[in-house]
Amino acid sequence: MNEIQIVIGSWGSYNECNERALGSKWLNLADYEDWTEIEEELTKEGFKLKGIDEELFIQDIEGFNTDGLNCDYTHPKYLFELLKESGVLDDDYKYELMQAYLDVRNFDDFEELVNNKGSQWDDDIHMYKGYTWEDYGRMIYGEYCYQIPEVLENFIDFEAYGRYIGDCYAEEYNEGIIEIC
Repeated sequence: MNEIQIVIGSWGSYNECNERALGSKWLNLADYEDWTEIEEELTKEGFKLKGIDEELFIQDIEGFNTDGLNCDYTHPKYLFELLKESGVLDDDYKYELMQAYLDVRNFDDFEELVNNKGSQWDDDIHMYKGYTWEDYGRMIYGEYCYQIPEVLENFIDFEAYGRYIGDCYAEEYNEGIIEIC
């Protein structure tokens, strides 16, 4: 299961340099069904959410690439609800797909997809884990081109073909190829 974890701080405690200035403990977002459960956890830790600690921020985050995410100005509730709506907190495949997507794009692009398509944000994204450009080229050629005799395959540069097709809508990520149509 995914491990998106955050530490939540409050500007009030941070500015007062009190015992909560270092924020909450690490919270695994997949452990919570809704934001009220996180608020309950923060209250148990001593946060005064109707007082000094009502202005929260993301103090630290682990479990995904945060390029494009401004943690100082993104409310933790907004991040939690966006991730919940996207399905990445409850679905290992969607989490893995998000990781691949964020490897080639940024959080702003992911956020726009989720805001526009909700849990269907990944409908036009296909991940080919473990694929090289040659594998991708062979797959695309086999699916969309005429079948040729096997002996002629030695004369086709499938890697170059895969890269050529990839220039249109596929990119290489750290574990394979991702298509974003």
